Amino acid sequence: MQGLPKCPQCHSEYTYEDGSLFVCPECAHEWSLNTENDHTEENKLIKDVNGNVLNDGDSITIIKDLKVKGSSSILKIGTKVKNIRLVDGAHNIDCKIDGFGAMKLKSEFVKKL
Repeated sequence: MQGLPKCPQCHSEYTYEDGSLFVCPECAHEWSLNTENDHTEENKLIKDVNGNVLNDGDSITIIKDLKVKGSSSILKIGTKVKNIRLVDGAHNIDCKIDGFGAMKLKSEFVKKL
């Protein structure tokens, strides 16, 4: 284990190498010593249908009627959503829609206001 860096999250000394990544067995954090790859999660940009970069707190509009899974309701085209929150995953927008409630949306079905 000599020469391996300590975990940047929990400072554990029990790290190991897994391919091009270092792994901490205590907190399950994975990282690379290559500075380009260190910030890939932070540099992920989420864009709307027109290519505009979305940020937390933005307002968006739904560009297509969307069926809601598990419900007979439909989110209509032109529905405005305020104060979005960006999350990881396929449905990368977390929001509250007035008159409907909490919802997760895909960025490909919205445009920034």
